[in-house]
Amino acid sequence: MRYFGLMALLLVAGCNSAEPYEQTESQETAGDERRFWVTSQYLDRHTCPSDACGIVGRLFFREAATVLETKDGWARITKAYDASCSGGVSEYVDKGNAKCTAGNGIIDGKFAEWVMAINLSPTRPADPAKTAVADEKLVAQSDDFAQYRKEFTTAARKLIDDGRCTADDFEEMGGWVKSTNERDRPIYFTYCGGMTIANRLYLNTATGEISTNP
Repeated sequence: MRYFGLMALLLVAGCNSAEPYEQTESQETAGDERRFWVTSQYLDRHTCPSDACGIVGRLFFREAATVLETKDGWARITKAYDASCSGGVSEYVDKGNAKCTAGNGIIDGKFAEWVMAINLSPTRPADPAKTAVADEKLVAQSDDFAQYRKEFTTAARKLIDDGRCTADDFEEMGGWVKSTNERDRPIYFTYCGGMTIANRLYLNTATGEISTNP
């Protein structure tokens, strides 16, 4: 239902999905109704409206995007810009197909960014940190708190009860931080007793395991 609501708003705003790369400046910038927010944990930004196209980055939960066009369940969120092609591949693609070809959405050395429209909403999702209570408040600023609030809170309470961490440790950190070296696994870390590597603790939210190594 969220996707159909998005489509309806775009049609009212005058967005034309039949002309994928030819919106005028006035069409692309007119009206706040084009502003949408991410409802999923993250949303990959592709070089064309297909999962087979390269990924150039991500939008995250509650982050805003301006929709310029929709096509087959996808939404275009940028104008075409330089793909920085070198040796036939785009330097901006960090995952998946990096070829500078029309099939990958890169035409004349340029591409626009596309995301799946079903993960966008015209209403910004509520901030889960505002509904946090008791122990949850210690970790309410954690990355992906909306998805793992129970796991983060349970792990924090266990570490405090075991004497490995204090409430002040979590208040200083704001909670758990996503490990950038573990993009495809739900690994998060925090610091207890100091801000050195020796004081770093990792949490696997899939298993609940807490360790000194990811």
